[in-house]
Amino acid sequence: MKLTYLLLLVIALRGQDFDLLIRGGRIADGTGNPSYLGDVGLKNGRVTGMGRLEGKTARRVIDAKGLIVSPGFIDIHNHSDSTLLTDGNAQSMIRQGVTTMIFGEGESAAPSAQFARFTDYWARLKKAGISTNVGSYVGSSQIWVQTRGPKAGPPTAEELVKMRAAVRQAMEDGALGVSSSLSGPPGAWIDTDTLVGMCEEASKFGGIYSTHMRTEGQGVFESVSEAIAIGKRANVPVDVIHIKIADHKLWGKMPELIGLIGNARAQGQEVEAHVYPYRAGQNNLSSILPPWAHEGGRSKLIENIQNPSLRERLRKEVLNGIPGTNWYNHYLATGSWEGMLLASLSNPEYKKYQGRRMNEVIREIGGDPVDVLFKVIVDNGGSVPTVFFHHSEEDMRFAMRTPFVSIGSDGSAIATEGLLAQQHPHPRFYGTFPRVLGRYVRDEKVITLEEAIRKMTSANASKLRIYDRGLLRVGFPGDVTVFDPKTIIDNATYDKPHQYATGVEFVIVNGTVVLDKGTHTGARPGDIVRR
Repeated sequence: MKLTYLLLLVIALRGQDFDLLIRGGRIADGTGNPSYLGDVGLKNGRVTGMGRLEGKTARRVIDAKGLIVSPGFIDIHNHSDSTLLTDGNAQSMIRQGVTTMIFGEGESAAPSAQFARFTDYWARLKKAGISTNVGSYVGSSQIWVQTRGPKAGPPTAEELVKMRAAVRQAMEDGALGVSSSLSGPPGAWIDTDTLVGMCEEASKFGGIYSTHMRTEGQGVFESVSEAIAIGKRANVPVDVIHIKIADHKLWGKMPELIGLIGNARAQGQEVEAHVYPYRAGQNNLSSILPPWAHEGGRSKLIENIQNPSLRERLRKEVLNGIPGTNWYNHYLATGSWEGMLLASLSNPEYKKYQGRRMNEVIREIGGDPVDVLFKVIVDNGGSVPTVFFHHSEEDMRFAMRTPFVSIGSDGSAIATEGLLAQQHPHPRFYGTFPRVLGRYVRDEKVITLEEAIRKMTSANASKLRIYDRGLLRVGFPGDVTVFDPKTIIDNATYDKPHQYATGVEFVIVNGTVVLDKGTHTGARPGDIVRR
């Protein structure tokens, strides 16, 4: 009797039209076109039906009445390379509706001492299981340091050959292109010609160049011009990472900066950008120190700070910059010590300052502000992740409205509990995508719902040349996000960042439900997105 029942059950399940049927939602398909009421059916990990699917059956039906059904969000700028190794559930990203994360800036998981090749990294992730899909650029700083060490350039001819070979191998392993972070060492040491050489190798595989430019403050126009020139010389598309004007003296010039990119596009060059919906960024407190002080790595940085003969030079350059250079001085760009929030401190004695403003730390420790800066950096091993309040809301909104500017978080997948809850992160780790949809779409109507979803999905997929994701289309992988447009919002703040976003009801990755009525199922169906 029991065997008969099981056989009948198997027959019944095989007879279903879909594994999962999302019924009665408003479909925003990722194109930017007007949304419409309809159903989405998934089977064997892919979208197999769309439109009016009355009479169709499924193993499970999700009632999406009153909800938006969209492609899963693609985070084109994400730093979860290492956090996924700790927890593959990607909690803070899944709960935002993110189904694909793209890694790599100056650094990347490979080539490194831990992962000689990207294939090694991919294998590690797949073995443990991941809740989202992932892909990665190869970091130009990663290659520079692996080849040349932590020192300035230019590289020798032999070193450049090795750098190009490293890019070529990464592209063969599935990297999506070359990325850079040029505002501080080691990226600041990489000259334009070397970046062109790396990007030429990526170009052979259809890769792109994604760049955190040399400066987003004084010299930002020259930095955009350099990025455009690299793309033109290497014949690669360019994506400017988190475009901003991060110097209070230049606020209001975003239209001119967008115009510079627009001119390149008008001449036929592929140049785009992305933005996050906040007026603060995150870097490192040590980035306030000039590039030369970083040569030799963190131990040498600490040695330089403690060297009495260098102390006055360091102080002068922190407070005044280095005339005639394009070094981005975070102190001058931010305009005050109050514009810095310490995100994470490794020294237990300094944990009380985590989440505090630097002016408060200076007042409590006492003494000259620059001396306190030196002390905090040295006592914390040369690295203090810090949030800098350095760009304007108006400039950010202008960028967000620009059609060729998409959305990326610049965050990491973390969690409200456990090992990944021990730092004091930027709220974008938890809130980027719901913040756009809640604050800037629903409440302030900066852009339309359909346009916002396009910027989070197909716009990013198109940049990356990932042509089978980013849209709801029959035959595409089943990456779907279902959210309530009336309630979706970010909850993380600068003071209390460890708060999940709300309003995302269901997240489906490759046909498997990962977020079910706001609860993570523990499923890890994520795959590797390769070139």
